[in-house]
Amino acid sequence: MKKMNRGILTALSAIGIAQGMKILTHKKLTGKWDWSQVATTGGMPSSHSAGVSALAAYLAANKGASHTETALATTFGVIVMYDAQGIRRHTGEIAQLVNDLEDNFAQLSGDFPSFEFVEREKELKELLGHQPIEVAGGAILGIVLGVLSAKFENK
Repeated sequence: MKKMNRGILTALSAIGIAQGMKILTHKKLTGKWDWSQVATTGGMPSSHSAGVSALAAYLAANKGASHTETALATTFGVIVMYDAQGIRRHTGEIAQLVNDLEDNFAQLSGDFPSFEFVEREKELKELLGHQPIEVAGGAILGIVLGVLSAKFENK
């Protein structure tokens, strides 16, 4: 039986650990346990950053920083992390504004009966991306896990 690719296993493990850690960071911030955090986007640490950083660090530790695979993983990782804290975060902020606007329209329609407004059943999801500190937290976690994975493999 073939072994699973260690790089893939490392990246997926980093993603899973980061998602699990969101439960703990949510508890620290709110004082409440919320097990659904394991399946959320956004939050601390970024599982996107953890996964791509773990893969890049694993490859760098195994093949060297100048290897083509390390360059590919690093470039891919930078794009993913930029997207997570940039475009996706701004999309979440826009969703929050749209949800607030809808709430204002609903309130306004109550004051003016002739104004017909049908409220949507579900609000837009607001927590889509990451703050830069969440991206950095995921990257640090991923680098540590990637290097540890390479060290254990090479023993």
